[in-house]
Amino acid sequence: MPAPTRKTLSAEQHIERALKELPSYVSEYVRAKKRNGYSPITLSGYLHDYKEFFKWICEEGKTKAKKPEEVPYEDLEKLSKIDVEFFIEKLTDVKIEKSKDVFVQRSNASVTRFIQSLKSLFNYLTTESEKGDGECYFYRNVMAKIKTPKKQETAARRAKRINTTILNNEQMKGFLEFVKHYYALGLSPANQKRFERDRYRDTAIISLFLGSGIRVNELAGLLLTDIDLQQGDINVVRKGNDLDTVSLTPTALKDLRAYLDVREEVYKPDKKNKYVFVSKYKGVANPIGVRTIQSLINKYSEAFLEGKRLSPHKLRHSFANSWLDNNGSLIGLRDQLGHNTIETTTLYTNLSQQEQRNVLNRMSISEVQEIDELEE
Repeated sequence: MPAPTRKTLSAEQHIERALKELPSYVSEYVRAKKRNGYSPITLSGYLHDYKEFFKWICEEGKTKAKKPEEVPYEDLEKLSKIDVEFFIEKLTDVKIEKSKDVFVQRSNASVTRFIQSLKSLFNYLTTESEKGDGECYFYRNVMAKIKTPKKQETAARRAKRINTTILNNEQMKGFLEFVKHYYALGLSPANQKRFERDRYRDTAIISLFLGSGIRVNELAGLLLTDIDLQQGDINVVRKGNDLDTVSLTPTALKDLRAYLDVREEVYKPDKKNKYVFVSKYKGVANPIGVRTIQSLINKYSEAFLEGKRLSPHKLRHSFANSWLDNNGSLIGLRDQLGHNTIETTTLYTNLSQQEQRNVLNRMSISEVQEIDELEE
């Protein structure tokens, strides 16, 4: 079974630290959601939101408690809709420090996540929790009155925006060829040496994204025992900690084989290190991190696209687009990408614009013919 990535382990550590600064009923909530399959990364993000929320409750005098961890659940029941709306406005208005002396406004997506995380907590406390008498902690759910902001763009508009930063079929092939044969040209001797060491690994990583559509966390957590070279499949842990099997394109399988052939010789990992993808630092091989993967995708795509950067998620979009352009079914794409519902997968149907362009071209030709006939 795929192992947890360093990002997942870091999230679990953050959960342990954060719970010490939050009320005990939040710990109950986390345990319940872990049983329901919530990922540590999701819960870690939620706890970050809860810390700000309970800190605000104390600062605004919505409780007599002096510390966030001392706030009783009875005080949550007394919060008014106006109270919560004021908190949300504060989230929108307050600037956050992105880097040293650089402050930015919190994004709409971040505010939406705050609302969703609080809705999840309040829903648990009012419908799933249980006191000694068998009743929930309280029943008045103020978060039920708070609406999640609607997205500002249609699915078609979102798809067209994404389409400007994904690769089509030919570009996907060209990207791999570029990394394999042309990226090293013009590098300094030191950078060229480092690239040559990691060439097979980096090519396999890019090829897996483009040839399977897996997520970056799924790739980082791969173990050697998760690979079936005979069938051309890999086992991954999806969102919700569900184990799934994903098929690879022949190209991705070939590039993965090439990397595995040199993995031991190049990186010399400890025998206990069963992670497929490793990085070498000060002579020691460690499991490759999500940020390292993101950085190498940024680096190669920026060189290939002459300044434009791609992310692992954009390569996932590229795979979905290619699947549909090659007449793959939505059901098959849903299973390949690991979506829980077909509704999520249908968002990708707008990524494939070829049919729309063909129809518009035919319409244009018909209009010209009609004009010609009228003039005759």
